[in-house]
Amino acid sequence: MSRLFPLRPKRSKPGWVALCPAAGSPAAVHVLAGGQGRARVLWVEALTTGMDEMERLARSRGLSAYRITTLMPPGSYQLLQMNAPAVPRHEWKEALRWQLKDFIDFPAEQATFDVLDIPTESHAPGRPHMVFVAVARNEQVGEIMARYDRAHLNLQAIDIPELALRNVAALLEDENRGLASLSFDQHGGLLVLTFKGELYASRRIEIPLEQFTGADLERRQTLFERVGLELQRTLDAFDRQYSFISVSRLLLAPRPELSGLLDYLGSSLYVPVDQMDLSQVLDLEACPTLQQPAEQSRHLLALGAALRQESQP
Repeated sequence: MSRLFPLRPKRSKPGWVALCPAAGSPAAVHVLAGGQGRARVLWVEALTTGMDEMERLARSRGLSAYRITTLMPPGSYQLLQMNAPAVPRHEWKEALRWQLKDFIDFPAEQATFDVLDIPTESHAPGRPHMVFVAVARNEQVGEIMARYDRAHLNLQAIDIPELALRNVAALLEDENRGLASLSFDQHGGLLVLTFKGELYASRRIEIPLEQFTGADLERRQTLFERVGLELQRTLDAFDRQYSFISVSRLLLAPRPELSGLLDYLGSSLYVPVDQMDLSQVLDLEACPTLQQPAEQSRHLLALGAALRQESQP
């Protein structure tokens, strides 16, 4: 499974702590990989006041001893799909830097970016090899790193929400089948399509969760139809582009604001639609509140960030 934006490896205690003050539901979570068993969620805390609260949490939890990861806020980066350069893989980044100038509105030399492979060669030989490129301005990445340095936190990775949701989806896939996963927060909907633990497609749905709150029946129906249309278009395009991947189902991360959406999508899409439930794949014994799927969904991206699969330095 590919990762993005590794930073400075240092010795630290096991597991990852994800501090996500800019996520749709700001949260901090500590996850310990389960080896051959399930990953264990050791604790989770909601965040409400940004970095000041993170510094308090760092002291109370002794977080300076742990590997920290965080997420780029939506709107602070781009996730591009580009042709893989016709050079050896270790030269991709250098080759792609000069292609980026056609996709971004700032000089390529001011960009921090990383490359994520889209594995297709073994499934569809002869088709163009594509990659994802996650790119942000140097100054935006630098500001994030500086905030964690000031808090004396061992920030070792910066990720993006698409890969955090991918990390969760990888645990929920049916064997040799693709999976569509959909979550909503204050930034809108995020859909990822995965296969064998890899990200193949993603889409943002520009409907913030708050639009569902208090909407009357007519307005909710309109919102549901917009979501359904976006999903149908994306699934159709995905089927054409990746015909070797059969999507087994769509999982919706439940939120109280989305009441009725699961049933609507189940009746309007051609793939089965189920509720996402992480208790099937994670050890949540230490966090009883997370037994509730809606509570899991509140902290979904932070959980996904802390599921980052990378060997302990």
